[in-house]
Amino acid sequence: MKVAIGQDSHRIDYNNSSKKLILGGIEFEEDYSIIANSDGDVVLHAITNAISGITCKNILGNTTDDMCNKKGIKNSEEYVKEALKYLKEKIIHVSISIECKIPKINPKVEEMRKNIARILNINKNCVGITATSGEELTEYGKGNGINVFVCITVE
Repeated sequence: MKVAIGQDSHRIDYNNSSKKLILGGIEFEEDYSIIANSDGDVVLHAITNAISGITCKNILGNTTDDMCNKKGIKNSEEYVKEALKYLKEKIIHVSISIECKIPKINPKVEEMRKNIARILNINKNCVGITATSGEELTEYGKGNGINVFVCITVE
């Protein structure tokens, strides 16, 4: 068995309501978005980093920059799929912890779990998602961004 942690964070862009807010591959109906070259799916970025922690093959950064800028691939699901190409082990559990003041995560948790399970080809009961505002103690809790930690277990 192996365990790895992935993390990612992005700022919220309150001035760009034309770009959709996407978390865990699910669109949120908000009038703000994430500052990013890609779709800014901070949840899928953290999952990609956790997989990279297992494979020791960094995907976010040069690989995704090439995918995004040279090939025009903005969908973060494709980054997860790229990371999965290097994974020899079987994913048995994914735990996702989201810190943000907005959006409200709970109404979309089941939809996110189902979609992440589909992407990772695992049962949705192997995908846990928790969310907190952090009592406004951090910039994320104050509404300035979204921070995600992911713990992935493989065997």
